[in-house]
Amino acid sequence: MALTDFESSAECSEVEKLALRYAVAMTATPVDVPDSLFAELRKHFDERQLVELTSALAWENYRARFNHAFGCEAEGFSEGAFCPLPSHAGATH
Repeated sequence: MALTDFESSAECSEVEKLALRYAVAMTATPVDVPDSLFAELRKHFDERQLVELTSALAWENYRARFNHAFGCEAEGFSEGAFCPLPSHAGATH
């Protein structure tokens, strides 16, 4: 699955799509998380989960921007590697 096509992907659950929409909003410059998106997140995640999700997204944005500013390139450690998504077969969300 290409992350750029997550909205139309059958591989992502609606909650996963919601989290990815949040990631997109947090990555925008300037950051723009609409109240309606955050309200939808609150329906699926408790306060602790929202803090964890937000901090993970913020950390990845920090890391990516830091590396970009210093011109850090990939070291090739994951070349040819991938992270398969867990199967949704029989899963209940």
